[in-house]
Amino acid sequence: MQARERRAGSRADLPTGRSPTRSGRGPREWIIRAADPAAETVIEPVTGQAVDREPAMSGVPRLVIAAPGSGTGKTTVATGLMAALAERGMRVSPHKVGPDYIDPGYHSLATGRPGRNLDPWLTSEDLVGPLFRHGSAGSDLAVVEGVMGLFDGVAASPGGPGRHGHFASTAHVARLLDAPVVLVVDAAGQGQSVAALVHGFASYDTRIRLGGVILNRLSSDRHEEICRGALEDAGVPVFGAIRKAGEIETPSRHLGLIPVAERRAEAVRTAELLAALVAGSCDLDALVRLARSAPASPGPVWSPAEAVREDGAEPDGARTRIAVAGGAAFTFGYAEHVELLEAAGAEVVTFDPLHDEALPEGTRGIVVPGGFPEVYASDLSANVPLREQVAGFGGPIAAECAGLLYLGRELDGLPMCGVLDTTARMTSRLTLGYRDAVAVTDTVLTREGERFRGHEFHRTVCTPPDRPAFRWRGGADGYASGGVLATYLHLHWAGSPRLAGRFVAAARRAAHPATQ
Repeated sequence: MQARERRAGSRADLPTGRSPTRSGRGPREWIIRAADPAAETVIEPVTGQAVDREPAMSGVPRLVIAAPGSGTGKTTVATGLMAALAERGMRVSPHKVGPDYIDPGYHSLATGRPGRNLDPWLTSEDLVGPLFRHGSAGSDLAVVEGVMGLFDGVAASPGGPGRHGHFASTAHVARLLDAPVVLVVDAAGQGQSVAALVHGFASYDTRIRLGGVILNRLSSDRHEEICRGALEDAGVPVFGAIRKAGEIETPSRHLGLIPVAERRAEAVRTAELLAALVAGSCDLDALVRLARSAPASPGPVWSPAEAVREDGAEPDGARTRIAVAGGAAFTFGYAEHVELLEAAGAEVVTFDPLHDEALPEGTRGIVVPGGFPEVYASDLSANVPLREQVAGFGGPIAAECAGLLYLGRELDGLPMCGVLDTTARMTSRLTLGYRDAVAVTDTVLTREGERFRGHEFHRTVCTPPDRPAFRWRGGADGYASGGVLATYLHLHWAGSPRLAGRFVAAARRAAHPATQ
């Protein structure tokens, strides 16, 4: 991969998708139009330094990395940009649109901060801004990686949240954050047509501020010249031009990238390569200026302590030990879950079902998140001491997806914990989508009749329960037995903070569990 230098005097200096306005101050000075038309920042093209005519706007500088569709290089560019800016000494806050668990792991590796999700479906529109402000507190700049195509969101349904299109899409989140968008365009197989493509995205919804483009998978200098020229003639800033990079690999499997925890050394190397790729191919200064042109974002900051109090939890000061499964087999989790459990009075500790032969001493409740237990089924099954302890635990257990498989009797014919009377097996069929679920029974987390928004993402099937824990249109799911709730449904607890309070309360009330 050859590093590509930004052309001197390129209009990549322009951080907006609007036509440039000549300032009359000199042959190569341009004005950034800020959110406040009265405020102007003059960019000196020779030095690249910005001179603020008015005090800088408050709020975290931010930008959204989007694309016309999946597989065009969003994760490559977003992760590389995060890592490159972090290498410059910036405190970068990483975010991901949608429910995905794996990309945020790479974001965290690149920045040293927790990768956080922004999903209007899982948490509601009203929480996107507060959660963003919570996650980005203390940062210099926030980078938000989009999901699928810019306008791809929840399918429209009569009377539903997607009836006007692209609900929970990257565009939706960009609007909620009032953040400029950089479109990553896969230029392979096209030339001047990239300008028409970008024009369509820019004009489809004028509420979206398209700041410019990063070209990806260019094959030659001539290819770059054709694409860049067409975009610049159309008044579209080009922030970067990335060549095909066959030596940078991000290994994947049936549910996407392989999580960082499964291949940390390789993941670290990948992040380093992506940082070098983006730093050598993109105008980082122009991208930072674009992020800083985002308007102030006043509003409430999400607080886990306030969230659990408002939802009725009353921590009594004593800490209740909650053990959360981790390691390579169980990597799917949202940072806010631990924060909510701690706010509700938990002492959160982790354990690795692949290697630890016992639960942490004093454990009063167990949380088993999603992941890839099918990849590690043999090793999980071989850890007989831990399986037996989980089976006889007796305290509350909450499990999602991979956790459900671990608690069953068998997974692909291999013995698991046997907490639930169900068997599971891998299939080639992908089950994927958002779910609007109703709890059909009281459980350690839910109450009958409550509604929850979640998502499914797996390729396994289980023997059905006698009575499911959840129902939704066209489906049912979940196993509830005593103090155990296990389900394929992934929930974001920030959207329902009472889940944390209920679980900690149940752990506190539970009979003496078998870990002391």
